[in-house]
Amino acid sequence: MLYLATPSSGAARDAMRAGLLGCMTTPAQGNLIPDGALYACDNGKFSRKGWPGHRRWYEWLTATVERYGADRCLWAVAPDVPFDAAGTLAESRPWLAQIRALGIPAAFAAQDGCEKGLIPWGEIDVLFLAGTTEFKTGPTAHALTGEAIARGLTVHMGRVNSRRRLRLAHAFGCASADGTCLAFGPDQNLPPLLGALRELRDAPGPFTVPPPLSPGRKAIR
Repeated sequence: MLYLATPSSGAARDAMRAGLLGCMTTPAQGNLIPDGALYACDNGKFSRKGWPGHRRWYEWLTATVERYGADRCLWAVAPDVPFDAAGTLAESRPWLAQIRALGIPAAFAAQDGCEKGLIPWGEIDVLFLAGTTEFKTGPTAHALTGEAIARGLTVHMGRVNSRRRLRLAHAFGCASADGTCLAFGPDQNLPPLLGALRELRDAPGPFTVPPPLSPGRKAIR
């Protein structure tokens, strides 16, 4: 599983160049993507102040893909409405084809309640597990991950900032995860993060699904 982080230190950027981490970028981030690193494009909707509006977001996305290459882009997540499944479907649907038109996979943010016929399966390439902590770490998200994989899609889990959450994403079958742990104490948090990823990579078999983690954790432990 690939972990996507911000390129917040020289060591983090080196890890991205080496393929040990991927780079998560947003319209408000302003960081350069390290040479050779795989990257994904979030939309900034979760933080609100990071959302520049539809036109400027798509201009940013287009420029990012042109600068860094479609071949290195894992996906771009369509504009969503955090914690609102129906609102996300209405917000995202007009943009999915436009993301694909850039030659990159289109990700759709799964929110609480989206299992009730509110996922446009035939129009997406990646299912992004978003929503509340209870939703994305619970049995519904687990089942949706299995359905997505059965449909030939990949799955990403957002807001992964602990070893337990990382193990959970791996146990679900997610191909990638992201979090902000390197934005808060990158030098302190990078070694345990790389160690946790190495543990998953070297494990003889899949981990069992651990119980949900309480929100607010900012360190891989």
